[in-house]
Parts: sequence; structure tokens; C-alpha cells
Amino acid sequence: MTLLRDETSPLSRALLTLEMVQNEPGITAERLAERLGVSDRAARRYVALLREAEVPIESTRGPYGGYRVGRGLRLPPLMFTAAEALGLVMALVEGPHATTDTDDAVGSALGKIIRVLPERVGAAADTVLRGSARRRHPVAVPDPETTATLIRAADQHQRVRVWYRRTSGSAVRDREMELDPWAVVVRHGLWYLLCWSHTVDARRVLRVDRVGTVRVSDHTFDPPPDLDPLLAVEEHLSEGWKYAVDVTFDAPLVEVAPWFRRSRGELTPLDGDRTRLTATTGDLPWFASMLAETQLPFRIHGGPELRAGAAEAGQRLLDAVAP
Repeated sequence: MTLLRDETSPLSRALLTLEMVQNEPGITAERLAERLGVSDRAARRYVALLREAEVPIESTRGPYGGYRVGRGLRLPPLMFTAAEALGLVMALVEGPHATTDTDDAVGSALGKIIRVLPERVGAAADTVLRGSARRRHPVAVPDPETTATLIRAADQHQRVRVWYRRTSGSAVRDREMELDPWAVVVRHGLWYLLCWSHTVDARRVLRVDRVGTVRVSDHTFDPPPDLDPLLAVEEHLSEGWKYAVDVTFDAPLVEVAPWFRRSRGELTPLDGDRTRLTATTGDLPWFASMLAETQLPFRIHGGPELRAGAAEAGQRLLDAVAP
């Protein structure tokens, strides 16, 4: 099954179309459309793009007809390293990952793909790649080999010892930690390691991009039964911030829930179609503005810092419209 993001470019969809036709000779336009998540007409347009790029796509009519690659196209095998392969997966999960750095795993893999494409397609892909690289904003991308090692250790239930980079203000410190890696989770473009830390004897959620050296040990572990990694990470990220939050909405849970992911707090239904939100936050202005964005009636019971922050924000708005 091919999973596509909404921002997938026409070029990327055309290349995926070529891959599907190669892997499934005789595939129909309807099946292509279903796999690509587009209309039948759009699927035929991607086939037309391939033909314009001199890729010999043949079609056969009838109940057993479909598309197949004709004679004259033989792609050499692409030999990816483990880091390159995982880098491409990470790029798909994170969204556009354009880079021209051949020392980067994703850049190296993309370069191999571009070099084996027909000249017209390859030139267009290279142009898009270089243009995207100039516009790209820096993101916290973990090392693919480190990520692959942690994923394998989690799958095989093997304990690891890592060096983890911690930040406190402007200070940066490395700490050696012994961990049971339960799962690697991607959340909003960031990669997290959900684990049990034997160093502090507690559950921890670590940023994978801050993990340095990883050593896998012979010790094995049993992860918690019925573990939901994503939910566990969401719950963990909603806890332990500086300021307490206690808010009641005059609306049922079904109306409040779409505004708050689990990482933003815990929702509890109350009598009379009301809903309570309890959470912690380190950013009072942001949380106050998020409450206002819901456009639902609510009352802030605590903590005092959030009440003061919301009152200050409200007064600024009133001052802005005063005559």
C-alpha cells in the first residue's frame, strides 16, 4: 500500500505511477487512481507525463487490459545503504526533505534515483530538488543510522546504552543512560524514543535527534502489555510543565475534543454537558490564545498564572478597540 501526503508533487506521483506499473504489469487506471489517492483522470495524466518523458508505457484495452512498461526501459538496480533507505522513509514521514548534500543519506539516495531517470525527468527532478533545498528551513532531523539502531533494538527488545544531549538554558550536557527502548514515535515532524530509563528508574520520552552513540547490549526486556506508543508519548508530553491548567467548558466532550490533542491536556466529561480540561504548560500566552480560539464558552479555575495571563491578554484586546 502506498501512502501519500497531500503535498506530494505531480513529479513524485508520476514516479510512483512508474513504480506501480513496473511492479504490477497490467494495472488499470482505476487501480492506479485508488493506490495514488486521485481520480481516474489524474492517474491517466501521470501516465501521459511519463510518456512525454519518453518512458515507454504501453496500454491494452479490454477486461484484462491495463498499463505495462514496454521494451526499451531497463532501470539499473538501486543499491541503497541502510541509512539511505531509512532516510527516505524519514523524509516521507516528515514531508518534503530536499537536499543536495551528497554526504547526507537522503541526498545520496535521491541523487542515485535522479541519475537513473530519463534525462528530461531527471533534469526536472534535479531542478525541483535544488530549488526546494534553498527554501528549506532547518529542522531537527535525527541521524538515520542511530534511528535504525534504536528501531531494531525496540523490535528485538534489546536494552541499549546511549549518550544523550540535554539542554538547560544555554548549557548543553551529555549524559550516559541505560534504556529499554519501547518504541520510536514520530509526532509532528519530531522523532521521539519512548523508553524505560534504568538510570533514573522511570519512563522517559527522549528526542532521537539528541541521541549520540548507541550501544546495544545482550540484555533483553519485556515492554508493557497493551502499550500504545503514540498515546503514551502524547500523555508524557502533556505532563511536568511549570504552570497548572484547570478549565471548564460549557460544552459537551464531543465539541471540545477536536480542539485539544492528548499532549495538550486531559479532557473529562462533567454533568450538564460540560467538559473539564486539566493540563500543564510552559507557555501561558500560547495556552490562553488557544483557549480563545475554540470559540466555546469556558471558565479558567486555575492555576493563578494562567488566570493572570488570560486577563492580561483580554485587557490588551479591550485596549486595542477602545475609542
